[in-house]
Amino acid sequence: RAGFAGNKESEAMALQMLDSMAAGGIYDQIGGGFCRYSVDERWAIPHFEKMLYDNGQLLGLYADGYQISKNPRYKKIIEETVTWLIREMLSPNGAFYSSLDADSLDAHGHSEEGAFYVWQVQEVKSLLTPEEFSIALRCFGLDRAPNFEGVAWHVFDAAKPHDDEIALFDSAKNKLFLAREKRMRPGRDDKILVSWNALMIKGLAKAGRVLNAPEYTKLAQNAVDFIRDYMFKSERLLATAKANNNGVYKVHLNAYLDDYAFLLDALIELLQAEYRAQDMTFAEELAEALLEEFEDTQGGFFFTGHNHEVLILRTKQAFDNATPSGNGIAAIALQRLGHILGEPRYLQSIERALQAFDGVMNRNPAACANLMQAYEEFVKPPTMLVLRGEVAEISQWQAAINEQYKPHLMVLNPALTIQHLPVTLNRKPENPVNAWVCSGVECLPVFYELAPLLKALG
Repeated sequence: RAGFAGNKESEAMALQMLDSMAAGGIYDQIGGGFCRYSVDERWAIPHFEKMLYDNGQLLGLYADGYQISKNPRYKKIIEETVTWLIREMLSPNGAFYSSLDADSLDAHGHSEEGAFYVWQVQEVKSLLTPEEFSIALRCFGLDRAPNFEGVAWHVFDAAKPHDDEIALFDSAKNKLFLAREKRMRPGRDDKILVSWNALMIKGLAKAGRVLNAPEYTKLAQNAVDFIRDYMFKSERLLATAKANNNGVYKVHLNAYLDDYAFLLDALIELLQAEYRAQDMTFAEELAEALLEEFEDTQGGFFFTGHNHEVLILRTKQAFDNATPSGNGIAAIALQRLGHILGEPRYLQSIERALQAFDGVMNRNPAACANLMQAYEEFVKPPTMLVLRGEVAEISQWQAAINEQYKPHLMVLNPALTIQHLPVTLNRKPENPVNAWVCSGVECLPVFYELAPLLKALG
């Protein structure tokens, strides 16, 4: 969060959490990706279901962690998770499936939770050379008592291989992966949900920007394009899509607040990874639809739209859960888009929302962290940096800016185009790169060199 940037105590706590999750059984040490949650106090044994929404959010968190610490382990976690995503969750048309089951068939044909993931030591030994097995035994915790229901082993990061063991450890890991691929796979929920895809789009966009990995950004753009082409009809979103045996998608159900809010938030992140005018247009369309369909005249946003089926009660949720609060993300995203476009209607809407949830935020601020971030940015608007000029030069500047963790900073790189952005920036670039730094309605004089810009950003 912006308010904790530079807070060393908070930073240490966050990085410890990332370290512990990456080392534990909640992370798939063999094939990448995170399971849903842990069922023990040591985070050694997970509920083996893998959810798209968890992995999308965690990609963004590990990108933040890498930006702060430059820990190569975080970069590897991102790379392995994206590899898993492409291998097991990517649809032919670019969107992402919802989840993988916890259960699968074991060697005896019985459906058992974790059957795809757990091991017997003798099986591992039979697959590896003696040298590989010795390292795997120690590094994966196979030299300890069985940790899965007293009869099997679920591997975790029990010890680090020594420098001269890394090649053997990687070889052992690859052999175990190939052997595991021959097992009966867990079932997959191949629905495509806008809200969960949006969380993954945001994670991929942030990881692509921070790691300078355009292939991640492209994955995010492809998913956005699928949603816009298949799931955005008559300027309204539909919530879910599923292909039949002929590859034809059934797209239906009016979308909910989370679908609009999460996707708008993801587009704002994606625009910072690579600016596409069609994404900004889509963001404006979503913002307008969100306000029309979901805003309560008393402030805040209903979970269901005004044209949804009639319900006994229309809820307005403030609290974050396994997925963020739709109201919290709507407040962050609309407010940020309002600053980007200079659109006061969006900012006024968020002022009403914050007033509506004032009592809840005062009573339990920890439960509504995203609304608290929206309030923080309402009091002190985020800094917006607009880079214009030659694409190659802009890329060098942006790479230098992305070296630092600045959650309060939004960086847009529309190159030579100025469509959508405020008219005050609609000036022809005079150098290879021109940089404008604005907060709220105040802008600094234009920057023509990188060093002074970095100094001004702090």
